[in-house]
Amino acid sequence: MSTNSKLVVFAHGMESGPWGTKIKALAKVAEGAGWAVDSRDYRATKDPDERVRMLLADPPRADRLVLVGSSMGGYVSAMACEQLEPDGLMLIAPALYFQKYDAEPTGIPKACAVVHGWHDDIVPPDRALRFADTHKAELHMLDGDHRLVEQIGELEWILTRLLARVAA
Repeated sequence: MSTNSKLVVFAHGMESGPWGTKIKALAKVAEGAGWAVDSRDYRATKDPDERVRMLLADPPRADRLVLVGSSMGGYVSAMACEQLEPDGLMLIAPALYFQKYDAEPTGIPKACAVVHGWHDDIVPPDRALRFADTHKAELHMLDGDHRLVEQIGELEWILTRLLARVAA
């Protein structure tokens, strides 16, 4: 990437793909704010640690880096922070603290926003609360389910604020 480059890297969930509804909407927000976007395709494996290895094997490079992960992609983005040292992190219904995948992420940037739906029946909301408390992250609990598709406007607003914090 060129000097003064700004990049947002998206990580999708277990059952979705690299350009699902949320990622498309959030990519438009990032591009509108002058950021390049990259959405990796992890559908070759459902193993979250393998997805982390895939991201780290081809690390994104930019002067300003923001990772955005949804569900299992939240796990991937959070676990990659120690090595990638992003400037910002946005986790959407992050699939953290499950049996065998319960390590505490490290290297979490100060500019960190966590978003979760109160009615999530796939990833319990207490996972987001635990992460936000541990890392003193900005926390947004929304009236929604795991996918949070009905809350895309809120997700866009949260990403807009996070990108502004990182760019400042």
